[in-house]
Amino acid sequence: MNNSMGENIRRERIKKRLSQQQLADMLFVERSTCSNWESGRRSPDAAMVFRIAECLGISPNVLVDSVGEPVIPPTVIMVDDEQIVLSGSIPVLKRVLPGAEITGFTKPTEALHFAETTAVDLAFLDVEMGKTSGLTLCQELLRINPKTNVIFLTAYMDYSFDAWNTGACGFLLKPISPDTLNRQLAKLRYPLQGGDKA
Repeated sequence: MNNSMGENIRRERIKKRLSQQQLADMLFVERSTCSNWESGRRSPDAAMVFRIAECLGISPNVLVDSVGEPVIPPTVIMVDDEQIVLSGSIPVLKRVLPGAEITGFTKPTEALHFAETTAVDLAFLDVEMGKTSGLTLCQELLRINPKTNVIFLTAYMDYSFDAWNTGACGFLLKPISPDTLNRQLAKLRYPLQGGDKA
């Protein structure tokens, strides 16, 4: 990483009179993670750049100016056959992933069509969706783009063992919360990167 991003994070954090620990607490990460960003040892992914900017009350462009790489927001989909679940969950996603392009689908076929024309970075899939299983949908999404991160959503823990056999990288019980979502995002197989959608 060009360390100018780390310097920008440090400068803006100090302007807000925040310690590294305070910023880490706001982002639900370890203090050492903030230290690594500021020193240039690690680079925050695109989704985290948007979250850092939101916590600091600035535009993401302030953090990436002079870095030379445009920040492309991650593309996220959520598929659940119940509209009420999408209505309750998508605002949580938007809060945790500010700036991400988030689209909800009640029909798996529409989600597949979207994935065929748009590189999906992260997909949240209900396990049980009427005629179509989320497990089958996962396999189809990974066939289209093997680097799509898939996190299953369900109200039933019984499905977790089947879910792990599909190539998914996470599992959440409904309803989702910012804390549980952040913990899963930290474990993504393919961290969300700006401009690196394969």
